[in-house]
Formats: sequence, structure tokens, C-alpha cells
Amino acid sequence: MRRTGWFSSSDPLLDRLHENVVWSMRGNFVDLPTDCPQRDERLGWTGDIQVFAPTAAFLYDCAGLLGSWLQDVAAEQHDDGTVPWYVPSIPGWKPEPGAGWGDAAVLVPWALHQRFADADLLRRQWPSAAAWADLQHRLAGDDHVWDGSFQLGDWLDPTAPPDDPANGLTDPHLVATAYYARSAAVLAAMAAELRFEQEADLSERASLARNGFRSRYRTGPGRLSSDSQTAYAIAIMFDLLDPEEEAAAGRRLAELVREADDHLTTGFLGTPVLLDALTRTGHLDVALALLQQRTAPGWLYPVTMGATTIWERWDSLLPSGEVNPGDMTSFNHYAFGAVADWMHRTIAGMSAAAPGWRSIRYRPGFDTGVTAAQAACDTPYGRASIDWSRTEDLVKAEIRVPIGAEGLLQDPAGGTEVLPPGLHRRSWTVESET
Repeated sequence: MRRTGWFSSSDPLLDRLHENVVWSMRGNFVDLPTDCPQRDERLGWTGDIQVFAPTAAFLYDCAGLLGSWLQDVAAEQHDDGTVPWYVPSIPGWKPEPGAGWGDAAVLVPWALHQRFADADLLRRQWPSAAAWADLQHRLAGDDHVWDGSFQLGDWLDPTAPPDDPANGLTDPHLVATAYYARSAAVLAAMAAELRFEQEADLSERASLARNGFRSRYRTGPGRLSSDSQTAYAIAIMFDLLDPEEEAAAGRRLAELVREADDHLTTGFLGTPVLLDALTRTGHLDVALALLQQRTAPGWLYPVTMGATTIWERWDSLLPSGEVNPGDMTSFNHYAFGAVADWMHRTIAGMSAAAPGWRSIRYRPGFDTGVTAAQAACDTPYGRASIDWSRTEDLVKAEIRVPIGAEGLLQDPAGGTEVLPPGLHRRSWTVESET
């Protein structure tokens, strides 16, 4: 695969973390997206790539590899719509439908579309995506709550026992119902993109799923039956709360992080949306405290322990230097590396504002605790980049918009400037941090 995305900053630990993400992707994207390249597994686990796809599509041109793998997903899919937990699957094994894992049939094609604007891929994967979403709809029943089968849930929540990684803080059926709503909404968006007549029905389904989630798991304004970081982060980022509830949920999420001494308590499904949920609800300071946490569980703990790849568990290597006693302990698992997507968008401050990077959002992350950051991505239109630095009360930025695209530059005061293709230099005076 061709490298297409880069990130660096003034913080060497964050740069090492990002490099670890890159190396874990390189070690696992060999013909198919495996969970780990070692031990007796090396399988194409669907949940891992479901959460990592946005990061993967920024770092490398993985459209061919993941497009091919998605065809395998469709080929392995069962007649009732069930997507195996890993693809290729082991013959003779019939898995139960798993939320967050089976949703790869919907969410990975959508992530690739955001990066590459390939409507043909969406059209090709539509039968597979629709079959999975239809299965979720049937399993949720008349109350639109998916609660009748085993779920992996927020796998590897660090509070779960080492020998029972599915037994975390968050009700797995809350997670399943949230994913039912999410896939319904994304499938409706796919239908709109492809101009399919099912859009209206799917939008109605997404609304029913959202109402089912709220009826079962909402216990008060901005409060959920699972009072956990994962529950609030997923509810916020999957648009399952009304605006005033979202603000309250964001406050509770920030409180939970502070109560955990700025540590995360999220697993495979909660972690990728955690920092975004805090940022979206006005708690960037808490998100940064989480990212900068150097003790376990946290992203920088493995870095301080000498890691050169992303680990499967937050503490795959214990502070004593002993290997975690759990049955599964991999030192090369890219799933928790999904945080790199947030780093690109928030610290460097560059993201796609339209499928295929036709429109590009720039917002220098001058308030993210670093004094400089850079990101570049080879988009379908050419290279887009941002390079900013801060000294006391002055922020300088150099922004490149590729030919055929437009830039949307948000300045520190919140204003937006439309940028034509080309190289642009800007500077702003901001309030000093001292």
C-alpha cells in the first residue's frame, strides 16, 4: 500500500504514539486486515477494522485491500445477514450476530466513501450492508431494543477481569442497540448518496432505533442506565441524545474521566469515540488530559514502557515488566490506535468536510497543549496539508488546498474563511496561556 497520511507535533510522546499506530497497521494489513500478526490467531476480526477504518484510510491508500476484504465479508455473510466475527471465517462455525463487529458491513464501506468518494464501492456493498441492518432490525423487535443475544460489548474495557474481557462497565445490549441505530442511520445516508428509494424507510428505521435506545437506556436528562464512559461517548457520537441532553451527558462523561483520575475505562468500541465525545461537548481539556495520561490505562503508558506498536490491552506489559496474565495479550493490535484519527483532525486540525476531500476543513489545534503540529494527506485531488506553530500569543499556519478542492479555514475566533486551491499563510493573535 502507498503511504498517504502523515502527522507530527512538538510532543515526542505523541509522535511516538502515532508512529506506533502506523507500525501496527503495517504489520496487520497484509492481504487482509488482521487483528494481530503473531500468536495462533491472525484473523480478520471485523470489529477491529470497523473502529480503525477512518484512521487506516488516512494513513494509507487501503481502498484496494479493504475493498477486496469487503467482498470477502459479503461472500462469508450468512443467509440471515449475520456477519462472522472474523473474515475469512472458519468453515462450519456459525457465530451469533455481534454488534460493533457485524456493523463493519455498513461502517467500513461508509468510512472508505468518506475518504475516496467511491460510489461504486457503496453500490457493490449495498446488499451486504442492507442484509446486516435488516437482521439488526428483526432482532431488535417491536420495542427496537437489541437485547436477546450474546454480545462482546465494549470488549477489553480495562475494568473487566483479565479472563473475562466482555464483562466491563457498560451493558452490552445498550451498545448493541446503539449500533443498531447507528447502522440504520448510516445505511439511510448510503441510500441518499446512491439515490435509492429506500432512504425514507431507512430514516424512519433509524428514528425508531433511536427512540428504542432512549426508551430503554435513558434514565433522566443526559443520564444513562450504564453510567460509564463508553455509554455516554457512544450515545453522544451516535446522535442518540437531544441537544440539551447531550450537553448534560458530556458533563457527566467529563466527571467520570476526572473521577478516574484522568484515565479511560473504555474498550474496543468506546475508545474510538471517547475523545470526540468530550471535544464535541466542550471538554477539550479533559480529552487532552486523557490523551496525555502516562499511566495505565491510557495511550501513552505503552509508549513510556518502550512500545513500538499498539497493544491489545492497555497494560499488556505491567509496570513490573511482567506480561499481563490474561489469556489474550498481544503487543501488536491496531484497534486502540483509532485515536490517531482524532489527532489528525483536532491536534493538527485537518479533516475531510465532504466525501473524497472535495471540501477540506482546517482548524489549527493551537489550544491542544502542543506548540506545533503538522498533517498531510494525499487526497484524490492532490496533497492537502496544514503546518501550524504557536509562540506565546501568536499562531502561524501554512495551509495547502489541492487543485479541485476548497478549504474551509476556521480561525481562533470561530470565523470561517473559504480558501481556493493553493498555499495560504495566516497568523492570528490569541490569548496567552501563561
